Amino acid sequence: MTSYRFRWINRRPAGRGSLLALLPFVAIVVAYALGSHARLARNPEDKLMPAAATMAQSFATLAFERDARSGDYLFWEDSRASLVRMGAGLGIATGVGLVVGVAIGMLPYLRALLASLVAAFSMIPALAILPILFIVFGVGEVAKVVLIVVGVVPFIIRDLSQRVGELPEEQWIKAQTLGASSWQVALRMVLPQILPRLIDALRLSLGPAWLFLISAEAISATSGLGYRIFLVRRYLSMDVILPYVLWITLLAFAFDSGLKWLRRAAFPWAREEARR
Repeated sequence: MTSYRFRWINRRPAGRGSLLALLPFVAIVVAYALGSHARLARNPEDKLMPAAATMAQSFATLAFERDARSGDYLFWEDSRASLVRMGAGLGIATGVGLVVGVAIGMLPYLRALLASLVAAFSMIPALAILPILFIVFGVGEVAKVVLIVVGVVPFIIRDLSQRVGELPEEQWIKAQTLGASSWQVALRMVLPQILPRLIDALRLSLGPAWLFLISAEAISATSGLGYRIFLVRRYLSMDVILPYVLWITLLAFAFDSGLKWLRRAAFPWAREEARR
């Protein structure tokens, strides 16, 4: 009989498996290079899959040469504008989601009053209300930030309130038996156990948040990563679009890695608890 150790579900990569994780990325790069070479060999003017050298030249122009009209380095100005909007939206969503999520999870009356409302709002596609936000807040920065908040905060509230409800009943009883007030229970029992979950919720919200930001910038903006992508699409400038998409992906990955590191560094006990 085959030993259970040789079953695929029990086999694990040696070390951290970093080399294995690189294989899909290498395969994508090689596939693109081969496809680009084949298309350009048939038609040197093809714009769909530009060569790496062409993309590097376009990136260098946007990143290291001042724009003749504005005097800015367009790539870095676009990155700054998008990151400011993203930071403001996620910051507000984090604060609101934490306070409301903990309150709904802790207070039965508030849960009965707001839980269904938050659930209903979480089902509304955020992009569907973008025209409403432009009408109410105008086409400036506020509408873009509000879109991120509206799209992300219902998920954070629902996730945190559910986590609060999953805390063992024994903890609630012990805390109150020792004379803890509602504020003390929230600050000293609930909050420390909720913060790791908050970081996880933020990590899961990064993808939708970038989607909302890029969509808002594409419709109404004068700078930003999404604005630049949709501006040059009319010229089929894939040599600009692809580097911008790659940059957005790298930024999102950096955000996710930073939050992951913060969770491990600040809450090592949560990592051990997840393994049990």
